[in-house]
Amino acid sequence: MDLNQPLAYRVRPKSLEEFVGQEHVLGKDKLLYRTIKADRLSSLILWGPPGCGKTSLAKVISETTKYKFTRINAVTSGVGDIKKAIEEADNRLLNPSGKCILFIDEIHRFNKLQQDALLPYVEDGTVILIGATTENPYFEVNKALISRSMVIKLEPLQKQDIFKVLKNAIANKDGLGNYNIKISDETLETIAEVSGGDVRTALNGLEVAVLTTKMNSEGIIEITDEIASQSLNKRKAMFDKTGDSHYDNISAFIKSMRGSDPDAAVFYLARALNGGEDPVFLARRIVICASEDVGLANPNALVLATSAMQAVAMVGMPEAKIILSEAAVYVAKSKKSNSTYNAINSALADVSSKDTGTIPMHIRNAPASGMEQFGYGQGYKYPHDYPGHWVEQQYLPDKMLGTKYYYEGENDVKN
Repeated sequence: MDLNQPLAYRVRPKSLEEFVGQEHVLGKDKLLYRTIKADRLSSLILWGPPGCGKTSLAKVISETTKYKFTRINAVTSGVGDIKKAIEEADNRLLNPSGKCILFIDEIHRFNKLQQDALLPYVEDGTVILIGATTENPYFEVNKALISRSMVIKLEPLQKQDIFKVLKNAIANKDGLGNYNIKISDETLETIAEVSGGDVRTALNGLEVAVLTTKMNSEGIIEITDEIASQSLNKRKAMFDKTGDSHYDNISAFIKSMRGSDPDAAVFYLARALNGGEDPVFLARRIVICASEDVGLANPNALVLATSAMQAVAMVGMPEAKIILSEAAVYVAKSKKSNSTYNAINSALADVSSKDTGTIPMHIRNAPASGMEQFGYGQGYKYPHDYPGHWVEQQYLPDKMLGTKYYYEGENDVKN
């Protein structure tokens, strides 16, 4: 083992027994575990955040399969590299099985043409594809490839899993086993916690701490909490403002306001701001929620949310976070009604799919002299001329008479 290679590379598992975490897909009774053990893999798309074990799992497969295993990276490879891998797989002299497992790291980086080049060979079984991606494959990977593959969702590693990997790295001779290290379990747990589910971040932090700390008089490298924290990047919630987590987070933010949970709303707001989300975008979401979910239960919510959006645009960060928090909490705490939301959706469904008739003549516009003789505006009753400023008359087209769109919600403000 080349000890100049990163620690995360040196201590990668070589077998399923050494693999830590992802029990929901790699437990001994799970389908993926059994197919890897039996070397009966079909094409896979491994989907998960950085440092969750996608490449390590591919490495384990490469160690256990009888098929030729080829790895390429979508960032640096193209159609030519795919064709070369296919040609090598088809060479019965060098590869009697006529098949290969092709691991493509960051497969979402391939464009449609490059992904299409794989299809015939995945279809006829020449290639068993294993694609790894941090992006939602249902958005980023060719649908034809998705339909021919098993999509495996990998989760961020749990704190206890990362702790186990760190303990192994310290004891492993390929890892840091040649160093005389003193580090408490509590400090290792802190590293595991701060890494945010990314085992690569945890291992890199541990390695930096060990390599940059001088031995004491007894020849021991002692890693304290302070040294460990200095060696790790500041924890950042998993958030990609252009990727899948962006949509998950904004969905959770809106649903927390709709569900009248101000604490959850502020949490997802903070998560978005910490990840670099556009504060004006967040303000617009609050405005929409104020209308869609609060509605006539508290019409002032829309006024406040709109004012907040204008203030956020004028003030900017970091102070805009205070304005956003106020608006989000106000909307979350408000009574809820979606009566107007349902009304417009029902009306739109009718006008787009039905023959709804024509506008009654008496409420049509008659801007030019002479149109009255054709019935335009004839017979219209001006409500302000009547007691209570209301008079009974027809407004809906004949074909829509009796149709009801607005049903007053129990929380709606009463006039």
